Amino acid sequence: MRILVVSDTHRDSFSLRAAILKQPRAEVVIHLGDGEEEAADAKDSFRDRMFLMVRGNCDWGSTLPDEGFTALGGKNIFYTHGYTYNVKYGIYNVVSAARGRKADILLFGHTHTALTEYRDGLYIMNPGSLCGSTGTYGILDITPAGIVTNILKV
Repeated sequence: MRILVVSDTHRDSFSLRAAILKQPRAEVVIHLGDGEEEAADAKDSFRDRMFLMVRGNCDWGSTLPDEGFTALGGKNIFYTHGYTYNVKYGIYNVVSAARGRKADILLFGHTHTALTEYRDGLYIMNPGSLCGSTGTYGILDITPAGIVTNILKV
């Protein structure tokens, strides 16, 4: 199973659509906030994909949740924008929240800095910010052989 992970699109619909089109094998798109409007538009345009979304600190008036938890490909995924966990000052709080939920994978955004690492059984990914010519997004592959995370440029 391939999952496209994006965050912080900040009204850049073009880059979001480009990332989705570049990943035709991605069955699921997880948007980690700060781009609810363009994520909703993309969901309407790409009806063959499952979309999971959370609100970011710039999604004013949003009724989306601050965080989500789902099982995909047999793995538990905790996802959040990250501002409620103060991720700009470190990831201890959000990692603890993921571990408390028995997640296999943690996805968060907010910092605009891409990150992928593995810590004692927990895969961690921040896809960075998708907006602009230097935008990045994440790919999460869940296979019988294991989990692979990658950060790609738009």
